Amino acid sequence: MKHQIDPTVDCVFKAILGSEENKNLLVHFLNAVLSSELQQPITSVSILNPYNDKEHLNDKLSIVDVKARDNSDQLYQIEIQLAYYESLPARIIYTWADVYNQQLQSGNDYDKLKPTYSIWLMGDNLVKDDDQYLHSYKFRDDAGKLLTSHGGIWLLELKKFHAQHIDSEQERWLQFFKDGKTLNDNNELPEWMGTEEMRQAMNTLRQFSEKEKNYFAYQARQDYIRQQNSIRLDGERKVEQERAEKEAAIQREQAAIQREQQALAEIERLKALLKTQ
Repeated sequence: MKHQIDPTVDCVFKAILGSEENKNLLVHFLNAVLSSELQQPITSVSILNPYNDKEHLNDKLSIVDVKARDNSDQLYQIEIQLAYYESLPARIIYTWADVYNQQLQSGNDYDKLKPTYSIWLMGDNLVKDDDQYLHSYKFRDDAGKLLTSHGGIWLLELKKFHAQHIDSEQERWLQFFKDGKTLNDNNELPEWMGTEEMRQAMNTLRQFSEKEKNYFAYQARQDYIRQQNSIRLDGERKVEQERAEKEAAIQREQAAIQREQQALAEIERLKALLKTQ
């Protein structure tokens, strides 16, 4: 490979899991992530938004939205989100609900609805208070009783994933997306990359590395992501500066009030002293 390619960059990610030529990789990925949830393995899918290399390179940073339907009409949404922001949890719920809602046409009954599974690979940690890399959210009450089995939301946080040995296909995919940018088949690839699916995914990285048009798209998206991250960081610094200035103003006001109270107390002390003389 001429260049190392990061599989979490959106145009690459979508080529791996959202293109017709790699549809078998999408099936393998879905089975790997949802193996404990699905009643039976997925055998085939239809990609609802086929990969289109004419997409604008400066579109939204929310990366890709790979949607697919299996032969039982269950729906799947896969996104990779590199940056955390405050309203992200609301967006995750909203996009799941949007995919679920789009199943019904005017006049359809609710029994037409099929389970919808939303999978998010996170570059930044979203769940801050534990070290578990996998979280699944479903429709349960406080006692854990399931309201409906119509899918749910799966979060896979790459920064929390640390595996000494790859023991499952899910771990293999997570390792690929976490460390893929360091892989180069000019050198010996690690043992966990030895499966047919990983070789196929690596071939997609090679296409972005070797083909000038694909590498240009990759570089353009990287530049755009860096720009958006800079804008986000500038905004965060501005908010932090405004917060610090507000806190400093409050402290100055409190100090002024305290000095005024001390002055009034001193006046009262002097008045009392004069009365005793």
